[in-house]
Amino acid sequence: MFEDKRVVEVLEKYRALWSIEHALSLMGWDSETYMPSEGVRGRSIASAELVLLHRRLLLDNIAPIVEKLVDSETLNLYEKAIVRVLWREVEKIRKVPERIHYELAKLRVEASKVWRNARPKGEFNVFKPYLIRIFELKREEAEHLGYYDHPYDALLDLYEEGLRDKDVKAIFSSIVPTIKRVLERVLGEGYYPRAHMLENIEYDVGELERVNREILNILGFPWSKGRLDVSAHPFTTGLSIWDVRITTRYEGRDFRRSMFAVIHEFGHALYDLQVDEKFAMTPLEGGVSLGVHESQSRFWENIIGRSLAFTKIVKPIIDKHLKFTRDFDIEEIYKYFNIVRPSLIRVDSDEVTYNLHIYLRYSLERMIVGGEIRIDDLPEIWDDMMEELLGIRPSNPSEGVMQDIHWSITAIGYFPTYTIGNLLAAQIKATLDREVGKLSQLIESSMFDSIRSFLRGKIHIYGKLYPPKDLIVKSLGEPLNPEYFNKYLEDKYVYKVT
Repeated sequence: MFEDKRVVEVLEKYRALWSIEHALSLMGWDSETYMPSEGVRGRSIASAELVLLHRRLLLDNIAPIVEKLVDSETLNLYEKAIVRVLWREVEKIRKVPERIHYELAKLRVEASKVWRNARPKGEFNVFKPYLIRIFELKREEAEHLGYYDHPYDALLDLYEEGLRDKDVKAIFSSIVPTIKRVLERVLGEGYYPRAHMLENIEYDVGELERVNREILNILGFPWSKGRLDVSAHPFTTGLSIWDVRITTRYEGRDFRRSMFAVIHEFGHALYDLQVDEKFAMTPLEGGVSLGVHESQSRFWENIIGRSLAFTKIVKPIIDKHLKFTRDFDIEEIYKYFNIVRPSLIRVDSDEVTYNLHIYLRYSLERMIVGGEIRIDDLPEIWDDMMEELLGIRPSNPSEGVMQDIHWSITAIGYFPTYTIGNLLAAQIKATLDREVGKLSQLIESSMFDSIRSFLRGKIHIYGKLYPPKDLIVKSLGEPLNPEYFNKYLEDKYVYKVT
């Protein structure tokens, strides 16, 4: 697979970088799960030193060799992919001045701490100076990285290789009208409820954990390669293709939140676990992009997990452990899984309205980066857009402009990957229906092995071998197409196709 001696040398040197990434991932997982609170004092220093070491090794040991290979025409497919992935990382570091890297790294710590303290009180003015500086630096970063039509292009590309502002604009131009039309129909008909009494029933944490573990067993989670733990915010950490950890949280009521968090993180974990073993400990290991990764979690959480077919599968498990669900039939549980209501908070939103929350954030980010609006005006513009899109208005900044952590950690350009994940999940479903068999029938027959195999062959096995746009065309036969998502929404929420 790797024949060029220079590439082989790069891979030998890369093993040290991979080991540092492995250690940092493990330290990050431990920080969110089992590390004692005072441990942060030593962990922050160790993490910073490892990041610096990783950077030095990349620039000093690997970049000189990779630079000579960038335009080589003698490399095979795999070798070209190695060079592509590593050169992107080198370029990010080389093009942007050290002072910007340094100040952004410093701001991630300082701004997130200020945000955490100011958010509950809705004190936007306390956070505002940090947000102003973050966007100033991200504009500078975009100029140094270079872009096509809009400086936002450069920031999108940091999270989704090859993504452009014009791509995102086209996506939302297609789906926003459909979402609004479907939402109006759903709220008018009332089949899918705005609220459900199961949201307020308390559960025993130990019993819900048993539910979650049984569901993972059904889906095919390999316990010899993974763990399920508890954290404040559910997440997945992929240490290697042999070791992936997922977490959930237990809030004491509204059990679907913990359950769907587990199914969501299973999707992420499965992707990391099913990459071709030949790519282990190389730059090609892991998911190709945030958008493609999100498509896997959304596919399992929404398209499978919130389906009527899956509701039938998990109802006996839920009834056995939670007991209070025995008073509700399958259709009522299905409706509870699919509550639809305009919500102020993105993470609480349903699959009909979720992308409107992303559209709002995308619109504001690109306008700030493009110099069209000022940070001073951001809270009011946010509230106006929320009212226009969802018919509800935040009463304070904690319900509006301050609700997400992303800006405080300098993650500008990240939000659109969530929508890409939702759209791609629907496109994957259409491909599976066409090539393997009706997804609902596979679920009802508990043929999750067939679903996993399909995803492995179409997406997972390739790791980062192809850029995201190329992978989608190769695997699904066409570029990302929003019409599959539009059809999915209308079929499920308007025509009640199960």
